[in-house]
Amino acid sequence: MTSVLMVLSGADHWTLKDGTEHPSGVWAEEFVTPYEAFRDQGYDVTVATPGGVKPTIDQLSLGVSGGLPRTTRRIAERLASLQFVLDAPADLHEVDPDDFDLLFYSGGHGPMEDLAYDAADGQILTRRLEAGKPLALLCHAPAAMLAAKGADGAWPFAGYRMTGLSNTEERVNPFAWKAKWWLETRLKEKGARFSAGLPLLPHVVEDRALLTGQNPQSSQRLADRAIEMLGR
Repeated sequence: MTSVLMVLSGADHWTLKDGTEHPSGVWAEEFVTPYEAFRDQGYDVTVATPGGVKPTIDQLSLGVSGGLPRTTRRIAERLASLQFVLDAPADLHEVDPDDFDLLFYSGGHGPMEDLAYDAADGQILTRRLEAGKPLALLCHAPAAMLAAKGADGAWPFAGYRMTGLSNTEERVNPFAWKAKWWLETRLKEKGARFSAGLPLLPHVVEDRALLTGQNPQSSQRLADRAIEMLGR
């Protein structure tokens, strides 16, 4: 059976440059939509967080920031039915990523707080990239790649084409103006070939076995592209 390791942030806030902690976590659509897409294919999906911490859903993702009322209602209903999955995640630091056909990272501002600095997860991503096995990261989740480091100390994702939440989209969040750093800027500084599509519209970038999606609106398209890649 095709297997997916779905990685979620364990953070419940995003620390801003003035020291305040903005409530955050996992963006609901970015968990629900890919998870259901993979399960609909009959895939075995394991959800994991750093330390096996129960993930926090960003409440903004269930309000007006999460889309039209009918969309957020549907996401909230599906989220409730999947609560048992979120209640008992695996420990990301204890699973063997080589056991999975796909690694899929969901976003929300949470990864900016924990995965971006998680050296153990950085090693997982480095190994995955070197192995050339499917790897997909959505919205803010590409922040996790910042913790990756090759044996020579260089950033292994340098030169790769990728996307993630753009600076233009980040500016929509009033609290983000107080952020310590923005994802697009940092990825470019590290050497990524960053591609931003139109704000708040689906945009997916593929470079070898690496797939990235720009925003929550890219959730379905990124999951579909990963499914296509697994079917090759």
